[in-house]
Amino acid sequence: MTQSLQDRFAPHNRCFGCGPANEKGLRLKSIPAGDEASGEVLCEWQPEKHHEAFEGMLNGGICGALLDCHSNWTAAWHLMRKNGLALPPCTVTAEFHVKLRKPTPSDRPVTLRARVVESSASKAVVEATLEATIDGRVEVTCTCRGVFVAVKEGHPAYQRW
Repeated sequence: MTQSLQDRFAPHNRCFGCGPANEKGLRLKSIPAGDEASGEVLCEWQPEKHHEAFEGMLNGGICGALLDCHSNWTAAWHLMRKNGLALPPCTVTAEFHVKLRKPTPSDRPVTLRARVVESSASKAVVEATLEATIDGRVEVTCTCRGVFVAVKEGHPAYQRW
């Protein structure tokens, strides 16, 4: 798949982190890895100057938003495939924990990687990383572990995609 999950399944979504229809949002693009058996979902994203916490470094809240949205789409993609659905279920963040391990440069692309480590029919636990090239080496600058649940009718996020 070369088209992002967001563009394919939620082109009108206005989420700040991942909504294609939010002109002022981060507009990340999550794409399942070529080896779908691994379940890994990838995203390359280019920070801009207004995403900085201080000169040359990405704001920690932006890091968290990227990891949250990318992990949520990883969960939705996993639950769609696990349950044999034609569309991903609308999932929301139940909890997530971000570790900011080192400053993330804002002058180069960053890579998000996520995979489901545990799941049921309507819940997925996702582990994710945010990586940047620093001094010629790919470094993990942030990690995330989150719980994402498929919502049912009556929830405000139900059928938001």
